[in-house]
Amino acid sequence: MRKIIAITQLSLDGVMQAPGGPEEDPSNGFTHGGWFMRHGDEGVMQALDETISGKFDLLLGRRTYDIWAAYWPHHGDNPIGQAFNRVTKYVVTSRRTPLTWEKSLRVGGAVVKELRRLKAAKGPVLHVWGSGKLLQTLMAAGLVDEHRLWIAPVVLGQGKRLFEPGLPANRLKLIASRSTPKGVLINIYRPAGPKRK
Repeated sequence: MRKIIAITQLSLDGVMQAPGGPEEDPSNGFTHGGWFMRHGDEGVMQALDETISGKFDLLLGRRTYDIWAAYWPHHGDNPIGQAFNRVTKYVVTSRRTPLTWEKSLRVGGAVVKELRRLKAAKGPVLHVWGSGKLLQTLMAAGLVDEHRLWIAPVVLGQGKRLFEPGLPANRLKLIASRSTPKGVLINIYRPAGPKRK
């Protein structure tokens, strides 16, 4: 069985929207795109290198896939691009438009059933980056095995959040934690069962 690992860049108030660039996701009037990038330092780069150095495949929502597919295939000289270009990309989408990035496969239909099937199959771990809507589905179905939260020392006050209202009440166990020179907390959590009453 494959593990599903969610790697999420967060603000202190839990916002995950558009950490990488100004035009990444301006939906709902979000004006802080690219907010995470100014917190990048050697500690963040080390965590990134550790994350992409092992064997993995990608599990992405359609919005994240479209953003990445327009960028990473053209940056094969970058270690991140090299890693993302070589792996299989599983894309959860109801759209029938073609997936143009090499080694991309569509996940559709009864999504939770298909995600359970994918998780039960043989293969490397599945990394979920961004993909907020997909993460809500995965967390509601209890399919996330590990959260790697990269928490930047910034409060945004608005935007899409990782833990949106309506998710089941669950506990998480902190497995590891470290901070980077610019104050990013890199925390690893695993599910620890339902919230106790």
